[in-house]
Amino acid sequence: MKQQLEEIKKRALQALDDASSPNALEELRVKLLGKKGELTAVLKQMGKLSAEERPVMGQLANSVRAAIEARLEERKSAIHAAALEAKLAAEAIDVTIPGEPVSLGKQHPMNQVLQEAKEIFIGMGYTVVDGPEIELADYNFTRLNIEEGHPSRDRSDTFYFDDDDKVLLRTQTSPMQIRVMEKMQPPIRIVAPGRVYRKDEADATHSPMFHQIEGLVVDEGITMGDLKGALETLVKRLYGEDAVVRFRPHHFPFTEPSCEVDMQCFKCRGTGDVGGQVCSTCHGEGWIELLGAGMVHPDVLEGCGIDSAKYSGFAFGIGVERMAMGRLRINDLRLIFDNDVRFLQQF
Repeated sequence: MKQQLEEIKKRALQALDDASSPNALEELRVKLLGKKGELTAVLKQMGKLSAEERPVMGQLANSVRAAIEARLEERKSAIHAAALEAKLAAEAIDVTIPGEPVSLGKQHPMNQVLQEAKEIFIGMGYTVVDGPEIELADYNFTRLNIEEGHPSRDRSDTFYFDDDDKVLLRTQTSPMQIRVMEKMQPPIRIVAPGRVYRKDEADATHSPMFHQIEGLVVDEGITMGDLKGALETLVKRLYGEDAVVRFRPHHFPFTEPSCEVDMQCFKCRGTGDVGGQVCSTCHGEGWIELLGAGMVHPDVLEGCGIDSAKYSGFAFGIGVERMAMGRLRINDLRLIFDNDVRFLQQF
């Protein structure tokens, strides 16, 4: 038995030294030390030995096992170190090679103008609020004094979700006026930016989906002069002190009196003509409609539980894309939605 153990030790150590992979080591471990391994098979013969021989052979067997296990661990460490070294060599990075430039993203031009407009209003003491894009007709129309049968409620203008025309994609952010006045008492000074949806044909100045900023101020003693001052401040800060605007009488069901505000066309400078051709941006008008506004109708205030005899207010709705067109001298609204990198990189 002693000779067998010595022979196993000799062959085992040689085989472990020759092993070159973790899988080969594992196979040797099972072959030598497993339940059916060579060393185990020899140890099963211990019962045939005399009482005097057993302790001697047992000590020798333990010594052989310890030698094999020690060499096994040594080879594991050596093979792992060699594999790591090879991996590091294969994946070496030359830090002296110039890196590839990383292009940084920027805000979309429309978002640039939207953010600028929000900062202007915040500077004037307004709070920015947000609301749902899927809206109830009650908030989008009825409580804003827009009665059944009004053209803006027609299916040719509005995206409805149901047959009874009660749920829709909001056509304006004006419903936020009602939602805010339901929860707050004057003084109120808010702006509500967001996406809105109308069945408009896509052309140089229209899109079925666009962005709007709705504003509302309600307090004691608010007048049309306050409205004009706020809007002129916005236009002058966005487009410069030389920006030309005009206020035209108009009618909106939720304001009385009402007005529309136009900005002189930045492309034709109000002439309606570019190089002998009709200006494609303003369609020859010389002006671009920027927003609608007016004094909040007393019925709208009363419908929200606000005393119209004590409080008055003004409201306005601005198309963000049109603001961006004037601010960044963009002559076709469709460019804003095309996602053409050549266009976007200009800003």
